[in-house]
Amino acid sequence: MPADPTLHLGHRTAAPAYPAASGHPGNAFPEGEVPEGYTPTERDLPVINRGDTVQVKVSPVPAPAGEVPSGDGPGPLYVVGDVHGYLDELLAALRAQGLVDENGGWSAGNARLWFLGDFTDRGPDGIGVIDLVMRLSAEAAAAGGYCKALMGNHELLLIGAKRFGDTPVNSGAGTATFQAAWLLNGGQKQDMDRLQDVHLQWMSRLDAVVREDDHLLVHSDTTAYLEYGETIEDVNDTVHEILTRNDADEVWDVFRKFTKRFAFRDDGGPQAVQELLSTYGGSRIVHGHSPIPYLLGQVGTEDGEDGGGPVVDGPHVYADGLAIAMDGGVTMAGKLLVVQLPLNDRANA
Repeated sequence: MPADPTLHLGHRTAAPAYPAASGHPGNAFPEGEVPEGYTPTERDLPVINRGDTVQVKVSPVPAPAGEVPSGDGPGPLYVVGDVHGYLDELLAALRAQGLVDENGGWSAGNARLWFLGDFTDRGPDGIGVIDLVMRLSAEAAAAGGYCKALMGNHELLLIGAKRFGDTPVNSGAGTATFQAAWLLNGGQKQDMDRLQDVHLQWMSRLDAVVREDDHLLVHSDTTAYLEYGETIEDVNDTVHEILTRNDADEVWDVFRKFTKRFAFRDDGGPQAVQELLSTYGGSRIVHGHSPIPYLLGQVGTEDGEDGGGPVVDGPHVYADGLAIAMDGGVTMAGKLLVVQLPLNDRANA
């Protein structure tokens, strides 16, 4: 690896076979392998130093008045719902919150930004989304903040499709393959064509659960996390160990459990949330995965094929105010949500 690796913004060393990405601020592509241990979910991620991780050459832009200041101590906390390849919508939402500048560079000082997973599939530029999040992770760390990400079920799906392809797995309802499941769940050929080892390594190191400012952040609205450990560290270590062992059936089982949804929606929802909070800590759970229009019954399917576009104004707070849903349904003409926590509203859809 070169002594001074650099993220090259807006171009690649070889001409891509796809037409859409050239010059886009999301298409920062790391040359070579990232250093061992580099991960946006590292809880004690330091300000990067030369040789420690991917270096980014950026021209600092003075923050306009009113933007998030940098300084001592943790900055404001933001969360991002499911992106699913909608890179332009993501950049627009981040700019609207003052987190990135017009060129897509980090402009939020010591702010903290968490992505709740599901970066690819269904939308047009999933790899561009991953490249953007990886770049912002380094830029935010250099500015005294951080940008981190959780593992969603679509990360597990893409990892499995790349690693195992058409290898049969025991799905619990017969034989399945990751490749078939990935295509059925919106897998995009251009993402697979552009998928590199650096992306796979990054995804496989993402944590499944984290607690920030008394918020328990997860991807999926399920209690399946409880099957992987009694502490946050145990859950994340167990998932990482399964991915390291590289057994198709084991990875499929994690994927299957992390696709479960609606555990917090009905009469037993508050109790299900409390079970997670009492085990892992926190006073509210924040999740993606189930689109808000889907949770509210505004559309009958996750792809929104049953009618017109749903109305999403912001996060959906439910389960007696204990759960915050963050997937605004960008794949069904909803909204890609980037929101500052805590929310003061107890019922905001």
